[in-house]
Amino acid sequence: MEIYEAISKMKTMSENGESFSISFMSYSYDKRKSDGIVEINNVKLRGQSSKENNRFADIMLNMTNLDTMEYFQCWQPLLLELNGEELELR
Repeated sequence: MEIYEAISKMKTMSENGESFSISFMSYSYDKRKSDGIVEINNVKLRGQSSKENNRFADIMLNMTNLDTMEYFQCWQPLLLELNGEELELR
């Protein structure tokens, strides 16, 4: 599945009160470092940041880990899987 199709599905699932699982490659722009692949099994999207608050808002996703209630972000191009289905960037 293509990444942007997966993002659309994530939005629909989140709006319908459903959660999903994802995996993505971590990356910190500030540290210029990755801690490898992150897998989270119970996730929902939350509202996007504004460009005033995050200059990368257009290419990042804001999410909540529903098991820990922690907020996190990931870079859209670094998404690897949605519900076990491999994603590709075209």
